[in-house]
Amino acid sequence: MHIAAFIAGLFCLIGVALDAFQTIILPRRPSGRFQITRIFFIATWAPWVVMAEHARNKKVREQIYSVYGPLSLLLLLLLWAVLLITGFALFYFSMHSPFGDAMMRHSDSALAQFGTDVYVSGTTLFTLGLGDVVPHSRLARTFIICESGVGLGFVALVIGYLPVLYQAFSRREVNVALLDSRAGSPPSAAELLRRHAFEGGEEAMIALLAEWERWAAEILESHISYPILCYYRSQHDTQSWLSALVSILDTCALLISVIEGPPSRQAQLTFVMARHALIDLGQVFRVQEHKLWKPDGGINRLPQKDFYHLCDALGENRLRLCGDPSAANRLSTIRALYEPHAIALSDYLRMPLPVWVAPPKVNDQWSILTKLRTDAESSLKGRDTGSISFHDD
Repeated sequence: MHIAAFIAGLFCLIGVALDAFQTIILPRRPSGRFQITRIFFIATWAPWVVMAEHARNKKVREQIYSVYGPLSLLLLLLLWAVLLITGFALFYFSMHSPFGDAMMRHSDSALAQFGTDVYVSGTTLFTLGLGDVVPHSRLARTFIICESGVGLGFVALVIGYLPVLYQAFSRREVNVALLDSRAGSPPSAAELLRRHAFEGGEEAMIALLAEWERWAAEILESHISYPILCYYRSQHDTQSWLSALVSILDTCALLISVIEGPPSRQAQLTFVMARHALIDLGQVFRVQEHKLWKPDGGINRLPQKDFYHLCDALGENRLRLCGDPSAANRLSTIRALYEPHAIALSDYLRMPLPVWVAPPKVNDQWSILTKLRTDAESSLKGRDTGSISFHDD
C-alpha cells in the first residue's frame, strides 16, 4: 500500500507540473488528450452549459455563461493546489507518516495518519509553518523543504499568470468594443460596409481591415497560449470576440467576392489571418470532432431570402454581387472555408454568430447621428453664408 501511495503521489506531482508548464509557460498549443486542464474543462463546461440552458431569461443565461471563465480559472488553480497537497501527502504516507502529532497520539489508524500527512502537506505548501507537527526523519524534512519551495513557486506563478491573462483579455475587448460603432451591435458585414459608404471610405476600410489582421494575429497568439480566455465573455451581451471575428470574415468574403476596389487586396490578407485564428482555436477545443461540424457547411447562415436582403443592404454594390452569378458563387465558396468551423465553435462556446444583415433598430444611434449630420449639411448648403466669423458678444 505504501508503494502504491508513493506512485500515486508521484503521478499527482508530475501531472500538475506538466499541466502548469503547458498552461502557463509553454507558448504553444499543448498536445495530448490526458491533460489536467483539458479534463477539467470537459468535466465542468458541459454541466455548466446544461445549467445555463435551464434559464429561460436570456440575460440570466448570458450572465451564467460569463461567470464560467473567471470561476473556472479559480477552480483550476484550486485543483492544482489540491493535487499538490495530495501528492506530497501520499509521499509522507508512503514513509509511514514520520511525524509527531499531539492530536493523533492515541490513534494508529491509517486514515488518521493520512489526515496528519494532508495537514502537514497543506500547511507546508502554503508556507504557514505552524510547527505543531514535527517531522521525525531527515527524508521527511527534505520533502517539507521541497514542498515549501514548490508552494512559493506556485504562488509566484499565480501572481504572474493573472495579470498576463487579463491584459490579453483587455487588449482583445478594445477592438471588439470599437467595432460597435463601425458595424453595429451585434456586428454585421452589411452594416460595416454601409457605414463605410462615404467619400474616403475605401481608405478607412483598408485601415480597419489591416488593424483587424493584427488583432486576429494577437488572438491567435494569446488564446492558443491561454485557451481559458475563449470562455471569457464581453461586457455586453450583444458582443463577443467570436461574433466580431466572424463579422470581419464575412466582410472580407464580400469584398473578395466582388473583386473591385483597393480594399479587396487587404481583405484577402485579413481573411487568411482571421481564418487561421478561427481554425486553430477550433482545434484547441477539438470542435471538428463534434456532430455539428460538417465540411459541406452544415447550417446555412445565408439562405436565399437573406441573400436578397443582403443585396438590398449593399446599396450601389448590390449589382456587383447580385447581378453577377459568378460573384455569388465565389461568396458561397469562400463561406465554406470558415463557416463550418465558426458554427461548431459557436455551438461549443454558446456564443451566437452574427447575421449577415442586421434588422433595423428603432433607436439606432448611428442612424440618428447620420440624420442630424445630413440635416446640418443640407442647412448649410441652403444658406449663402459666405464666410463665418466668430466674435465676442
